[in-house]
Amino acid sequence: MYDFKPAEPLPAAELYRDLLAAAEALTAGEPDAVANMANVAALLWEFLPDLNWAGFYRVGPAKDGGGEELVLGPFVGRPACIRIPFGKGVCGTGAESRATQLVEDVHAFPGHIACDAASASELVVPVLRDGATIAVIDLDSPSPARFTAEDAAGIEALARLLADRI
Repeated sequence: MYDFKPAEPLPAAELYRDLLAAAEALTAGEPDAVANMANVAALLWEFLPDLNWAGFYRVGPAKDGGGEELVLGPFVGRPACIRIPFGKGVCGTGAESRATQLVEDVHAFPGHIACDAASASELVVPVLRDGATIAVIDLDSPSPARFTAEDAAGIEALARLLADRI
């Protein structure tokens, strides 16, 4: 049995070091992207307090056949939007810009897509392979300004680890 949940609250540097080690252990040598995303979504849920959604949107063909868009991947939380166009909402903006989006107040974010009305802040980190977005890691919280630069750096390190595993 795996038990990767931290025993107690940890300083951010230790928390993300342990999260990265757990993700490394669970995904090393596993070629199935869905299995790896599912386990990492569960790790995020276990490790990070004050979340109401943690998971992935992956890049896939657009439903209408024209280009690509984000398609819901493994996650923990309430049911979510299934498809998000590049450049739309926090996730689509992160995917298109290939840059981390740390949003203190999602209601003030132009074009925010409210999949869960309880979300107040969001952190989206693109997963890049060969310079192209292949997925985004999406974290939502019901608390305003929940995410910090330390959270962004920790999730960016996780995205780099996962770039060849999802």
